[in-house]
This record gives sequence, C-alpha cells and structure tokens, in this order.
Amino acid sequence: MSDLPRENVQSYPRPPALERVPQRITITLGGEIIAYTTRALRVLETHHAPTYYIPREDVTAKLHPAPGQSFCEWKGRARYFDVSAGAATAQRAAWTYETPTERFKPLAGYLAFYAGLMDACHVGNEPVIPQPGDFYGGWVTANLEGIPKGARGTEHW
Repeated sequence: MSDLPRENVQSYPRPPALERVPQRITITLGGEIIAYTTRALRVLETHHAPTYYIPREDVTAKLHPAPGQSFCEWKGRARYFDVSAGAATAQRAAWTYETPTERFKPLAGYLAFYAGLMDACHVGNEPVIPQPGDFYGGWVTANLEGIPKGARGTEHW
C-alpha cells in the first residue's frame, strides 16, 4: 500500500497543472544518489503519470548536452542531457525547459529524469516505475489509478 494519496490520471486537468511536491524526491544512478530534494515540482496532465522536476542545484550528476529537442504545446521547447554518475552514463536521460511558457515559468532551472534510465527513483519512500512507452517521462507510483498514456494503442488519446 502506498503512503501517497490515491489519484486517477484520467482526472488530471488539461491544460496541465503545476504543483509543489510535499514528499522528498531521490534519484540514484551508478550507485550514487544524484538528486535529493524537498523542493520538487510536478506537472499533472490528463492521461499522464505525473512528471517530476528537480531544482538543478539539487542534482549532483554530471550533465552533458544531448542532441535534439522537443516541443510541448504547454511548456515550450525542451533540451536534453546525458546523465553521468559513478561508472554509469544514461543517454538523453534528463530534460529541461530553459525558457518555459509563462504558465510554467517556475520550471526554469529544473530538470526532469526518465525513471527507466536511472537505477532508482523515489517519491518519498514510494518506488517509481516509468510511464509506459519511450517518449513521456512520467513517474508511475502505486497510488495512481487509471491508464497512463504512452503504451501501444494510447498514442492518440
């Protein structure tokens, strides 16, 4: 049973909401804790697992600019990073919105990480599994109900 409150991904808003995360967030890569924060933000969007954003100053991993970018109609243009810690390097494993849209300005200076490319991610004591598929970076926790977008057959929801 999860310590996090029950939430249904189908009831998240569109346009998405941005909110402060009361739990601590930890991320491990290469056997090292590369992120630890109590100042995370998360984006909640219909049919998506929450995407967690960590202040850059709370990340100790080495970040190397990765090729490519993407565009979100809500948040703006994202840049990607390879992430290194210990003997591990995860390719294109983190992203940021350096100049987000007005509504998502608080995300400037924050990073999000693909949970599936890390050794482990936690929201409080709750382990994270990655949002299905290989594009969206949401974090699925045991408290979530509903079907998060990303798996085969859900691309056009």
